[in-house]
Amino acid sequence: MSSDTTDLTWFKSSHSGSQGDDCVEVAIAEQGVHIRDSKDVTRPSFAVGRDGWSSFVRYASES
Repeated sequence: MSSDTTDLTWFKSSHSGSQGDDCVEVAIAEQGVHIRDSKDVTRPSFAVGRDGWSSFVRYASES
């Protein structure tokens, strides 16, 4: 997956609090989903494939 994330559109979950203290942001790309810390967007993000992201979302929604 490409490490260039400058052209991605990042968003936070609608479940994020108004304080913005414990959030991650995600950006959906053709190859997968990029994830970064919303408190420090200068740090590197990481990416997972679409199948991995789908598995994570299913697991998180069941918890």
